[in-house]
Amino acid sequence: MAVLAKIRQRSALLIGVIALALFAFIIQDLIGKGTFSQSSKDVGSINDKGISFEDFRLKVSNVEKSGQGMTSTEAANRVWDQEVSIALLSSEFEKLGLQVGEKHLIEVLKADQNIGGNPMFLNAAGMFDVNKFKEFFKSNPEQAQYLKEREKDAELNAKFQLYNTMIKAGLYTTTAEGKLRYKMESDKVSFAYVAGLYSSIKDSEVKISDSDITDYMKKNEKKFKADESREVEYVAIEDKASPADVADIKSKLNALLNGSVEYNQTTGKNDTLAGFRSTKNIAEFVNSNSDVPYDSTYIPKNSLPAVDADKLFNLAPGEIYGPYTFGNYLCISKSLGKKNGVNVKASHILISYEGTQVPNQKQKRSKEEAKAKAEEILAQVKANPDNFMMLAFTSSDDSSAQQGGDLGYFGPNQMVKPFNDFVFNNPIGSIGLVETDFGYHIIKVTDKQDGIRLATIAQKVEPSDATSDKVFAQATKFEMDAANKDFNALAKEMKLTVAAPVTVKVMDERFGPIGNQRTIVRWAFDNETNVGDVKRFEIANVGHVIAKLKKVNKEGLMPVDQARVFVEPILIKQKKAEMLKAKMSASSIEAVAKAVGNTVLEANDLTLANPMLTGVGLEPKVVGTALALSANKLSAPIEGNTAVYVVKTKSVAKAPAVKDYTTYVNTLKGQSASDAGRVLPALKENAKIVDNRSQFNY
Repeated sequence: MAVLAKIRQRSALLIGVIALALFAFIIQDLIGKGTFSQSSKDVGSINDKGISFEDFRLKVSNVEKSGQGMTSTEAANRVWDQEVSIALLSSEFEKLGLQVGEKHLIEVLKADQNIGGNPMFLNAAGMFDVNKFKEFFKSNPEQAQYLKEREKDAELNAKFQLYNTMIKAGLYTTTAEGKLRYKMESDKVSFAYVAGLYSSIKDSEVKISDSDITDYMKKNEKKFKADESREVEYVAIEDKASPADVADIKSKLNALLNGSVEYNQTTGKNDTLAGFRSTKNIAEFVNSNSDVPYDSTYIPKNSLPAVDADKLFNLAPGEIYGPYTFGNYLCISKSLGKKNGVNVKASHILISYEGTQVPNQKQKRSKEEAKAKAEEILAQVKANPDNFMMLAFTSSDDSSAQQGGDLGYFGPNQMVKPFNDFVFNNPIGSIGLVETDFGYHIIKVTDKQDGIRLATIAQKVEPSDATSDKVFAQATKFEMDAANKDFNALAKEMKLTVAAPVTVKVMDERFGPIGNQRTIVRWAFDNETNVGDVKRFEIANVGHVIAKLKKVNKEGLMPVDQARVFVEPILIKQKKAEMLKAKMSASSIEAVAKAVGNTVLEANDLTLANPMLTGVGLEPKVVGTALALSANKLSAPIEGNTAVYVVKTKSVAKAPAVKDYTTYVNTLKGQSASDAGRVLPALKENAKIVDNRSQFNY
């Protein structure tokens, strides 16, 4: 039930709010001081202002300890982004002379739930009391450093709020812009046109050279600026179980089915041990022989492995099935019987009231009013059960209202007791009313699932020592031979596959499809690693990766082979446009149509705000040209999105002038509201940023 997850939802919401606030991540470098050794070299600089390595490392350490599950590289990247943002924005604050007073700081501090929601700082009415807050720190001087750091964070937040407000206030939309918007929506044009489609020329007929790609990138340098990177190709040799290993595990599982005889050194006699078929203590037997502990719960059919679900679910009590595969395990299962109604599917309509755990935020009700409404809805549902979904959608105070009250399937004791007792003690189709701490629930039991209890011995499919030794020998041989032989030829000789090259930047952690492999990235950027060098890496849950440094890409323009996928379609389109333009220089629109093997089409009452050509798509250049042409005048060829066009304007209907363009001005204001968020990326783009993190083994 959605209302039962409110505490978890609140935790998730708090995390989301913290993640969204620009300065909410100011590192909690509040009290302790690090014990790291001094370094005379900065970890980087922003506009020639250095970032101390010691301070940086301490902040990274704090992030790693924050319980967010970050790797050291992820933490370093996050702290770096924060340091760059703070440095650039603080410089702007200083230039503007931004100052914040105590009241503003207090408001920012109050917004921090650790302060504003702390019971120590609340008065009898549950409101934040600034006097209590100040008195606490006077009485606890040992916490002064904490307060000092929090005030520093609050000051940054407060200045950013002011800065952001100033930027938004500076975003202005003129009446002239509103007038233009009005004309774009209201001026209409009708015209004849011919389209020379780009698709009429095959891509193979257009050749794009490397120099064409380079020239285009040079003209659009900002778009194709690239950091230094490395290209690494590799061979992955999996350390996985061989067919012989799998057969051995199956043999061991089958051997568990029947009893065995073992010599007892204590008694000097042979003991007969029960097997899986006959053992009396099933839980002990499973736990002694399985990699997965015994589970006594009843499992519905849809939770069983799909391929074997029918056979497993239909086992008679005591019957055994397997070995079968389930994920990374080979299993044998024994049925311990079935049980009806182990899972229930239900829908509900919640009517809450003041004082419940989830009071209605739209309509305040007393308990008596809530009960009366719940009984009224109960009567409606009983009179017409098919109306339940609509009543839930319109009346329920639970978030499940969006699904018509449907809560899906759930097991015993997942719901509060009165709710649980009703759904599990009544048959499918039952409708009733129960009260819980959340309010009154009108409940409809919609389905029940039967379950089977299985005792399962599962053994993980892993490579044997002999198999792992063979894989290690193969990987080591490839690494050694690749130092003197062609990498790809050797892979082919040894029947291995060379993966597509992975391009990585100096602070990347992810290495293509293999995932986070910071060690490989560090090796690729090591000063001792040269193009052509080969090294083997042991990768958990993969096996061995033998990597070769294929190429070093210096900072500057993106490498041609990487840029081609983006640039080539643009240049192909441009060259096709030139080829089509050469055909479309006739003096009449009919002659143009004949030249490109197309027909003259008509477009009526189009506007710049909606320049949609039927069957073609949006073509604002075409409509704009037609609006600017005199009647019956033929245009020059126009490069559109889908084709090259020639148009002949038939008529233009100019919209009448209006006295007030406020509506259009407001529309444009709304569209530009997010422009303030472009300031920080712009500051970063124009800043001189030096990043030395890789030299400190991050």
